Amino acid sequence: MDTTVLTAPLIPPAPKVHPRPLGVTPLGQLRVALEMGRSLIGAYCEEDYESLAAPYMFMGQPGLFLNDPASVRRVLSSPKYARPVKAARSLKPLVGEGVLMSEGETWRRQRRSLAPVFTPAATGGLLPHFIAAGAGLTDALAGKDRANLAQTFHHATLDAVLRALFSRRADAEGAILADLARRYMEGPAHFNLFDFMAKGADDLTFLDGERRRMGARWFKAVDALIEERRRNPHPEVLDMLDRLLAARDEDDRPLPDQEIRDQCSSMLAAGFETTSRLLFWATYLLALDPVTQSRVRAEVAAFPSERVASLDDLKVWPLLRSVLFETLRLYPTAPMIARQAQEADEVLDCPVVPGCQITISPWVMHRHRKLWDAPTAFRPERFLDQAHPWGIEAFMPFGAGPRVCIGAGFALAEAQIVLASLLERFEVAMASDRPVIPRASITLGPDHEPEFVLTPIVQARA
Repeated sequence: MDTTVLTAPLIPPAPKVHPRPLGVTPLGQLRVALEMGRSLIGAYCEEDYESLAAPYMFMGQPGLFLNDPASVRRVLSSPKYARPVKAARSLKPLVGEGVLMSEGETWRRQRRSLAPVFTPAATGGLLPHFIAAGAGLTDALAGKDRANLAQTFHHATLDAVLRALFSRRADAEGAILADLARRYMEGPAHFNLFDFMAKGADDLTFLDGERRRMGARWFKAVDALIEERRRNPHPEVLDMLDRLLAARDEDDRPLPDQEIRDQCSSMLAAGFETTSRLLFWATYLLALDPVTQSRVRAEVAAFPSERVASLDDLKVWPLLRSVLFETLRLYPTAPMIARQAQEADEVLDCPVVPGCQITISPWVMHRHRKLWDAPTAFRPERFLDQAHPWGIEAFMPFGAGPRVCIGAGFALAEAQIVLASLLERFEVAMASDRPVIPRASITLGPDHEPEFVLTPIVQARA
């Protein structure tokens, strides 16, 4: 007889949903811009979670809000659509012209040259760096009964990426990068009214001084790390920078210095910030769901993180992996994707004119009432029976099409090991009943950084 105790699924707190669309009138469109300047997920209404395609007009530009998974994947794979040039305005000062921001043939060439850096074999070789970062996290928490885990994960994932990219710990230079990245993501990275009004990447940039100043400091710090490696090269390949310095383009030439700098900047900014957010939200959900937390801990206890020697070893944690996927469903790291039509088309019987902006929100798609059972509930079991979660058409936390995130495997391996390291040593609970509401800029972060209660496992079992 099945004696499993069934409990009500956890419904984590979320931002309010407006009862009606905000942007019907010119004044309403201004309100949409202001709401999205505060949070990119702040202007959605009830019908957005029901419709699969909805035409709109925003500041004189036609658009289509698209939630139909098959149509979204077609748009993201079609040469008829390109990323709007102004989409890079807020992030480009921090990542330059790397694969994250480049377009066209430049992007295709960079993607090909980076492919060897992100193969499963290459990622497997980085596992010791992730294990070391996880150990550093638990050592930093030793003796503490409370912690701001948003900051702890930020440092730990920076440590993991710095180790994997530069074979360096998050020391003095790392502290500078961590501070810059966090302040940038919480400030200049937010879209402002001028970003929405601009027609191109260089329009209305007279108020972008803070972005440029912080970006210059960021590039200076990254350049210093690369220059140090050139002065003191490794005798063998130990990290991702070694692979970048050894990479060749299609003409068998080494990558230009600026491209190496921009790729490193992209990996740093995108890599540790996004994984930090994933770990925060996963831990928050597990703190609210102690039963699932205990089940994950039992999985990890049977195969501790220090024993991980290959990517195949991560398969021994199916529930932990499913928790991360369900976290990415509820809290997709990149909550909005935009494409602009380059020629006339038709999507779900909706005419698309050249210049029309296609707005795709993984946040809405992952919570869409027609695409998911219990869409707002935390149910990691929904991914346990999936041989490959990317086969779920409505699930696209890393995007889709040719520009799907090249570092997805890297991020998931890092997140599994760091989260396992935490749960091996501590039970986690919330120090306050105050709900944590997601707030979106470039990434999806919390509206405040709560304290977590930490209970050492040894004490808990005594």
